[in-house]
Amino acid sequence: MVHVGAPLSAPSFLGASTPRARRRASLLPNLTRRRSIMASLGDDPIREWILTEGKATQITRISPIGGGCINHASRYDTDSGSFFVKTNRHATSLKLRIGPSMFEAEALGLSAMYATQSIRVPMPYKVGPLPTGGSFIIMEFIEFGPSRGSQSVLGRKLAEMHQAGKSSKGFGFDIDNTIGSTPQINSWSSDWIEFFSEHRLGYQLKLALNQYGDSAMYEKGQRLMKNLQPLFEGVVIEPCLLHGDLWSGNISCDKNGDPVILDPACYYGHNEAEFGMSWCAGFGGSFYSSYFEVMPKQPGFEKRRDLYMLYHYLNHYNLFGSGYRSSAMSIIDDYLRMLEV
Repeated sequence: MVHVGAPLSAPSFLGASTPRARRRASLLPNLTRRRSIMASLGDDPIREWILTEGKATQITRISPIGGGCINHASRYDTDSGSFFVKTNRHATSLKLRIGPSMFEAEALGLSAMYATQSIRVPMPYKVGPLPTGGSFIIMEFIEFGPSRGSQSVLGRKLAEMHQAGKSSKGFGFDIDNTIGSTPQINSWSSDWIEFFSEHRLGYQLKLALNQYGDSAMYEKGQRLMKNLQPLFEGVVIEPCLLHGDLWSGNISCDKNGDPVILDPACYYGHNEAEFGMSWCAGFGGSFYSSYFEVMPKQPGFEKRRDLYMLYHYLNHYNLFGSGYRSSAMSIIDDYLRMLEV
């Protein structure tokens, strides 16, 4: 930033005839232009960061990137490399206030996953508010390869992240975040079953009750929540760092073919909960084989698989409507029969 001292008064400055004064006068247009540039940067915090802390001197191109249904994504090409930028210019949604906290939570999650030095994730650089409302996040731009890469490598790398990312605080996260646009409550708990019942199933069931008046699902869901213990007999549950929203749209690979995971809804939880979106993630046999070589399969894994899917079916029901109700209700009914409650 240009530092400008106390301004000279216009009459003495413009009317001076000495060589030194004339040189000062010749600098006036440049100073005015620099002030104008800095003022315009202040109106655009994304450009300001890229052209200062981002070490770029020129933004050569801004290209929109499709794929998101909540945020607007762009690629910023500069003379010091490319940056990936997401913005959300809507101040509110039906269920949450979208401000910097939404992207702050994403940045914390990405940083936590990045710190495990296991699977590749984009490094977050900057989060902040937009002067016209909404917020932004700037992160590393990763050039994707032509395919999703190896399922086997993805399984192993994900397991390595779960193995490396552990929390001494228990189950939860340092900040609440979002699953899609639904708030995801991450208050810390020492008990996984209690955490999952209250902050995952219970929260979604209350949303469905409030939004649709779905008392039948709410009542059956409450019965299930109170009787989950038999599904976890003989299981050792550690608080592992989870991506939290791992479906095909959040999985890719870089130009070297190494897996990349994006757009997290991170928290520390039972590692099996990571497979809750497997119904639209396309995980195959080689994925699970490689995963369980690093993180061994626990007793009763198959019996718990649908329980973790239920959370995401409920969320889709709340986000997208009745098309997902039957899948969620079917899982609840199956468990009530299995558990005989």
